[in-house]
Amino acid sequence: MIASGAKIAFIGESGSGKSTLLELLAMILRPDSSTRFTFRPRSQDDASDVSAAWRTGDVDLLADLRSRHIGYVLQHGGLLPYLSVRDNINLPRRLVHGPVDDVAPHWAARLRIEAQLEKRPAELSIGQRQRVAIARALAHDPTVLIADEPTAAIDPVNAERIMELMVGLVDELGVTLVIASHAHELMRNAGLRMIDLNIETSDRNTMHATVSHAA
Repeated sequence: MIASGAKIAFIGESGSGKSTLLELLAMILRPDSSTRFTFRPRSQDDASDVSAAWRTGDVDLLADLRSRHIGYVLQHGGLLPYLSVRDNINLPRRLVHGPVDDVAPHWAARLRIEAQLEKRPAELSIGQRQRVAIARALAHDPTVLIADEPTAAIDPVNAERIMELMVGLVDELGVTLVIASHAHELMRNAGLRMIDLNIETSDRNTMHATVSHAA
């Protein structure tokens, strides 16, 4: 079980299944089989049976859970190149029909990228793009933040700074943090509980573990 507010890092080398596991947890990828996967965004919410939704093909439920409760940071940011930083940050709120108001300036200030709001991703450094990606992932107030190798393309100094910012924000907001990384020391220094992956099956889409998220 992944408890609400937990900070977990799945550690493994390339090909160990880290990204696949994150996509399963984010309800993006459907496994060939699953034992149990329930998701309770907040303590006052009813638990959703994700395994049942996979079996019945309830894509609407999965899409709703993803869009409202999951923030996702891709390894290289995954920002839309034709949108400004401001519009990239606002995008998740627009997708759930939420107000944007001062959301982008607020998160830009928190991630120290205020001067970049009107720029396009191509005009930013790699570290700045990753900060924008974190701001975008948190802009719609998710309960879970998932990050796939968020510091892999960043120099060690900036990697440590970004981890400090991200962990500080999720602690403040009470957001569950799940990261895939091969940077053992960085994750350890950031105070994350580390889980080594050793997936020996050749079928990366098969999920046999019991997984739930609960408050």
